Amino acid sequence: MSIKPPQPAPSWDHRPEDIGTLIKDLIAKDRSIEDKIAALPREDCNFESVKYFVALSEAETNFDAIAEPLSFYQNVSADKALRDASNEAEILVRDYGVESSMRIDVYQAKVAAEKNIKESGKWEKLTAEEKLLIKKLILDGTRSGLALPEEKRNQLTTLQKELSQLCLEFSKNFNEEDERITFTARQLDGVPADVVSGYTKRIEALEEVYDVTYKTPDIFPIFKFAKNPETRRQAFEGYESRLEVNVPLLSKALGIRRQIASLLGYKTWADYITEVEMIRNGKGVTDFLDDLEEKLRPVGLKDRETLLALKKKEHEELGLPFDGEFYIWDYRYYDRKFIEETLDLDDMLVKEYFPVTVVVPTILEIYQNLLGVRFEEINGTTWHPEVQQFSVWEKDSKDESGFIGYCYLDLYPRGGKYSHAAEWTLLPGYDRPDGKRSYPISAMVANLAKPTPDKPALMRHDDVVTFFHEMGHVFHDLLSRTKFSRFHGTSVARDFVEAPSQMLENWCWEPKVLEKMSSHFKTKQPLSPELITKLVKSRYVNVGLSYLRQVFFAKFDIKVHTSSENEDYTALWSSLRESISLVKSGKPTPGQGTFGHITGGYDAGYYGYTYSLVFAADMYATVFKADPLDPSRGKRYRDKILFPGGSREELESLKDFLGREPNSKAFLNELFGSGASANL
Repeated sequence: MSIKPPQPAPSWDHRPEDIGTLIKDLIAKDRSIEDKIAALPREDCNFESVKYFVALSEAETNFDAIAEPLSFYQNVSADKALRDASNEAEILVRDYGVESSMRIDVYQAKVAAEKNIKESGKWEKLTAEEKLLIKKLILDGTRSGLALPEEKRNQLTTLQKELSQLCLEFSKNFNEEDERITFTARQLDGVPADVVSGYTKRIEALEEVYDVTYKTPDIFPIFKFAKNPETRRQAFEGYESRLEVNVPLLSKALGIRRQIASLLGYKTWADYITEVEMIRNGKGVTDFLDDLEEKLRPVGLKDRETLLALKKKEHEELGLPFDGEFYIWDYRYYDRKFIEETLDLDDMLVKEYFPVTVVVPTILEIYQNLLGVRFEEINGTTWHPEVQQFSVWEKDSKDESGFIGYCYLDLYPRGGKYSHAAEWTLLPGYDRPDGKRSYPISAMVANLAKPTPDKPALMRHDDVVTFFHEMGHVFHDLLSRTKFSRFHGTSVARDFVEAPSQMLENWCWEPKVLEKMSSHFKTKQPLSPELITKLVKSRYVNVGLSYLRQVFFAKFDIKVHTSSENEDYTALWSSLRESISLVKSGKPTPGQGTFGHITGGYDAGYYGYTYSLVFAADMYATVFKADPLDPSRGKRYRDKILFPGGSREELESLKDFLGREPNSKAFLNELFGSGASANL
């Protein structure tokens, strides 16, 4: 018999007309709380008696608990009116956030409270998390420019609001993008039949044609399988240009960021952003990426030479012209062919062993056993009928004290939905003022292929890796146990936040895990040992080109956030890709308009995906590699990495978990072998 959770699941029955009213009421209530705090006599501002810092933290938590789910609708609702209302509400929320961050009277109360606490001798009585809360709340004010003269503060407020709206519009264009590219059956030669059967077919000029969306399950098979290079070129250029509308928005946003950084006294936006990250400054990012590129370049050149030879051979066999160049639209196609030919590994065959209905519950089972939790699917209102809702419990819990939180899985593409894979913290966990716990709510959003007329929904192995990764973020949120929501779960330094999830990707390359979560959709047999061996070997095939692609994204990001003026970002996008990724771009395409990270919270931070891989590799090799499914190792990970969230320095969590300072040996060994230098 199921135990009733101590906290009800949220309701998802909002109407478009409700959203604005709820947000306006919420803002008014929060403003009144800040007014009261700002009006406190300065001698009464402290932590214990007035609960000044706790009151501010509680107000922030209560605000986000209502605002976050309402803002979430714009990413997942099938109702355009609700998406639009959600987007408009987030504009109000962000504008109010700027207004709130610029309140000099509240900032002065924070400073007075810290001074009073220290002078009264009560500082040492605070816990480490309480001290960190005070430090962060005051740092918020200084980083917002509240130590500046009024004229500059007013300038900052205007610029921050404009920047916020530009980023929201960029994101909205991403979600609303619904373009199509059309191909004939002949042009789609090589694309698997089950993929083509999922395209919309119609008659045009007396010929059957197929309309292809730019959603991942539709367009990526063309990149990987279309034999005609012209088809791949058209598909790629269309894909890169699908969000050209975002190009002027990004240029304007970058210009505003430069102005804000200058007003705040930072040399560049990158220096401002990285000040609170593990790497600490923009030069650290540039040095890290330069070093990594230098190490990867010889490997990438060798990979390119191998794939170019494969292209030359195929063009000769097919009678196609060969100009000696290796284009960006050649990469996925020949990478796949190389793996097939050298390892005899067929990506589409592997896909048949990963039906969604088998993989998803098996991955949940693996996580449950490893981390000592239990998922129970529940009925209830969600934002879409396809969404699964779970209550999450301690594995052996007998009563409500074992409740952990709620989890949602929204796995399939639809119009207007966020088009990639991501995890959202809809409600963080924290201790309420009455001493009870408020439990976290997390949502995992993906875009897996839907069933076709002759096959069930199947996952490419890449999809399996992505699912494992995003569920890692889910568990970071579910299993964190901090006092204040400010430090809950994934609220860690941005250049560390990916490390726990990246570490968990390793499970997708472990033979016994692959066997456990695979089941051919017809025979129900798992992957054979032979196929598993081939799949594992494919992990680091063409690793130089693969990682140089990530370095390209990171270098574009850091370059535009360290430059002193606007430039032709379309030309920069293409030239950097050619010089770093070692592929020709063809005609310049406005791919920067599709770079959602740069306006979605990873500005001057994309380097973090590679930077955190160093920590991920070290954690896995040191603790999990010997027995990746061992629950005792899972408990160590849960207790020392997930549990503290951002309530202590990330380096402290790493040292606690590893038993020593982290290093880059495991990461470099993965890429270059055991003889690699560890000077990264």
